[in-house]
Amino acid sequence: MHPTRIFKSESEMQKAWDNFKLNLKEQSKEWLKVQYVGKEGERVADGQKVPMTLEGFKRYCRENHGEVEQYFSNKDNIYTDFVGICSHIRGEIRENQIIGGLLGFYNPSITQRLNGLVEKTNNENTGETTITVVYAEKPNDNT
Repeated sequence: MHPTRIFKSESEMQKAWDNFKLNLKEQSKEWLKVQYVGKEGERVADGQKVPMTLEGFKRYCRENHGEVEQYFSNKDNIYTDFVGICSHIRGEIRENQIIGGLLGFYNPSITQRLNGLVEKTNNENTGETTITVVYAEKPNDNT
């Protein structure tokens, strides 16, 4: 085990991830959406859903535990025992962003770009008819 590890096991990193998700709920109180509702136009401020990001998790860990970039990059194969939890975290982030974009909580265009979801349009003119084909490219799995 590398002597500078801040997490000694996957379960410790999982606990930090769970605490980060709780922290996102607290952050939502900082991002208020103000609406005026009802006949009298009563002012209502609701917290917004804050998206999960790997950058946000790294910042959270840096502030509360220490630097975690090396766990995700695993350059010298020192953190291979954390590949599973890191993959789980990336997957949960991606799922959260895609679902949030589909449901309209997050900007769908930004969600597509962050997750490598690209919609391409190919127009072919065959003389008499223009054919438009819309397809989604398979995303890079570099996240």
